[in-house]
Amino acid sequence: MSESQTPEDAQAEEQLRAAYEAELARIDAGEMILQAAVSLLNLGALRLAPAAGDGPPQDLEQAREAIDAVRGLLEALERRRPQDAQRLRSALAQLQMAYAREAGAGAGADADDADAGGGAEGEAKREGPGPAQASGRLWVPGS
Repeated sequence: MSESQTPEDAQAEEQLRAAYEAELARIDAGEMILQAAVSLLNLGALRLAPAAGDGPPQDLEQAREAIDAVRGLLEALERRRPQDAQRLRSALAQLQMAYAREAGAGAGADADDADAGGGAEGEAKREGPGPAQASGRLWVPGS
């Protein structure tokens, strides 16, 4: 117990610790992986949404990190909870599509500004990978 902590605070802290340990004893690794993946999917979706009111600003890098983390967790989840992994794959695919749309929209606006002159030069630029993929901001399956 620290100098600033009262006996009541110490008791409350000990009760919280005991409750947390009891919860950990109840949950298996598969459940914890599932909870982490669902939380990351929700975080990724939140970071993709444009800022509304007092919500967080859109952050494509955070969304991409969440997507990558869920992809990593799915392998372990497949072994322990194949049905849950299948549902998460579907949710992850939807999040990846939303990410691709948002990343493409931002890169598309940049490309439109660069192509404002139009003409043959603008057409030549569109023959290769799209602006989002070329920028490295677009998640591509298998990469």
